[in-house]
Amino acid sequence: MKCFLTLCAALLLAQVAHAGPQINVGVVYDYLEAGKSTYMKRVFNGGTSTAFVKVNILEMVYDADGSYREVPVKTSADISARDGLMASPARLIVPANGTQGTRLLFMGNRDRERYFRVRFVPVVPQTEDEFAISEEERQDYKDSLAAGVRVLAGYGTVFFVRPTDTRFDTRVADDTTRYALHNEGNSVVVVDEFKDCAVGNPQDCRPTIKHHIMAGRSFTFDKQPGRVYRFNLIEGSAKKTIEIKG
Repeated sequence: MKCFLTLCAALLLAQVAHAGPQINVGVVYDYLEAGKSTYMKRVFNGGTSTAFVKVNILEMVYDADGSYREVPVKTSADISARDGLMASPARLIVPANGTQGTRLLFMGNRDRERYFRVRFVPVVPQTEDEFAISEEERQDYKDSLAAGVRVLAGYGTVFFVRPTDTRFDTRVADDTTRYALHNEGNSVVVVDEFKDCAVGNPQDCRPTIKHHIMAGRSFTFDKQPGRVYRFNLIEGSAKKTIEIKG
């Protein structure tokens, strides 16, 4: 699933700085379980000045060939309701060494699993940005950053909204040369901390990976003699540790 499954999360917005805001949004993947409609996402600012952060949301719509498009979240004709994810508030003022949270609220159709790209973008506040600060405070902030080259680094996360009637059904196919997991359920399954190591030598390992198996898709790998494969299979709140020898 291209950038979606390879932790393509960093969104670099400027150049290097000696000082300024430096945000951290924690994990890259978040999941809204069935029966829940809200999720609190926290943003930490480890920099030396206040971070003004916009939260932008697009829906990830998958095509039959596995590619996807990012499209605006739908709003009803009378602008009274959304069919998708929204952030409240969508503008955050995060002090240096401080934390602020935004509530991600889902409204609309959950007869199938849905996916959203949530971007946290630090900005230099402008008059039209809807940040609750005065023009004097806005100018002071710009002046404080003007002394050095700025870095404003944002982050893109992926937000999974599970169906109302979530069903997990992971099928295993294991033969002498290949191991496969097929997702027969209707919600994403996670292969977490997948490690491919030499038997008897835990230091001889390939890079650890994380993989999402969407409904109707599979995750497979070829088994090699002298190698051992370990990972956690996560189905919602249930986690199972699996070890396979080549």
